Amino acid sequence: MKVLFISLGCDKNLVDSEHMSGILAKEGYEFTDEETQAEIIIINSCCFIHDAKEESINTIFDMARYKQEGKCRVLVLTGCLAQRYSEEIKTEIPEIDICIGTTAIDQIATALRDFFSTQNNIVCMEDINRPEAENLPRNISTSGGYGYLKIAEGCDKHCTYCIIPKIRGNYRSVPMETILKEAEKMARMGIRELILVAQETTMYGKDIYGKKSLHTLLKELARIPGIHWIRILYCYPEEIYEELIDVIAEENKICKYLDIPIQHASDVVLKKMGRKTNEEQLRMIIRKLREKIPDIVLRTTLITGFPGESEEDHKILLDFVKEMKFERLGVFPYSAEENTSAATMENQVDENIKQRRYNEIMQLQQDIVFEQSKAYLGKTMTAIVEGRIAGENAYLARTYMDTSGIDSNIFIMTDEELMSGDFINVTVTGTNDYDLIGEICDQIGGENEFTK
Repeated sequence: MKVLFISLGCDKNLVDSEHMSGILAKEGYEFTDEETQAEIIIINSCCFIHDAKEESINTIFDMARYKQEGKCRVLVLTGCLAQRYSEEIKTEIPEIDICIGTTAIDQIATALRDFFSTQNNIVCMEDINRPEAENLPRNISTSGGYGYLKIAEGCDKHCTYCIIPKIRGNYRSVPMETILKEAEKMARMGIRELILVAQETTMYGKDIYGKKSLHTLLKELARIPGIHWIRILYCYPEEIYEELIDVIAEENKICKYLDIPIQHASDVVLKKMGRKTNEEQLRMIIRKLREKIPDIVLRTTLITGFPGESEEDHKILLDFVKEMKFERLGVFPYSAEENTSAATMENQVDENIKQRRYNEIMQLQQDIVFEQSKAYLGKTMTAIVEGRIAGENAYLARTYMDTSGIDSNIFIMTDEELMSGDFINVTVTGTNDYDLIGEICDQIGGENEFTK
């Protein structure tokens, strides 16, 4: 039978989809990208914010029509929406035949067998604090020489705007030996860049080893032959510690890039968010990172229009962004999520005000990035090739400054034949909005000099 996977939301969801795909491949299922040809459609859903929930629901109804117009015999919903609304889905969306929660993805093949034998709707839910199933098969779906390595599940932070702990459970680190086996397997499959993900990577190991152990994990990952870059996402600023900074600074394979979601800079708003930092502490952390790792690229995410955010709070955030000059930055207008304490707070901000503040931050960040890009003109940098641009003698690549699908790219014009995952030296010759333009110097096949 042919299966179509649709993975929505974050990269952690994508890893779950890849494991489910691996399980089904081992059972003999085939895969398709054509909705009309799929006999089984699996939607791995997201509901982190309102827009994500809306996208998931729209996708369900879009795919449901292939039960009449295509060959679809079973529609499966997995992921966060399935976990959060399994009871409502059973009654309100009868098109869903199978509903699988976030900690039950290892039961995908069993659920399908049960459905085909009984023709009854199947719901698979497990304790959200269930340990991650280990040694699951996996079909890597990313191209371009990179893959995601999920090192933990769940979160203990309980920020007032976030529903994740109620959907994904408490923080649970994956044992180091399991991660290393997975990384070694990925390296044998041709993955050259590992991107470490979790709800929060900086707390890795605290629950099972009694202390933060991300720095130890990084050292072990760096020893794996075939892996050339290691990138770290989702580092909560208050949990960044000395040993971690030292390893990033000293280990040649670790990209000098750190994703540190700060969410805001106003002490008033940070406190209402339930965050564990204030403006001065954020300054100290950023200052330390840039002092110890001079070439580091810092990415952050912000929330604008949080309940009670005043014009003064917004100005504090604008001034902070202007001063810190983050190399990469994303902004989300606040989304009131049911069953979070922020949703019941007084002084909810008008949608038009949220949008205006969002636009002001993004305009400021655009000016910062465009100015920063000029500094790279004439520099030679290492880049990883993601793929050829259709119909052109040009390739899409990334430097250490950018995560695939999130940040910017560097476009390379060349008649040479390059392969996805190749490492090359590129001289920056121009800029195009957020992206760079470069010329190939010489292929270097895996050296780790990030800039010259």
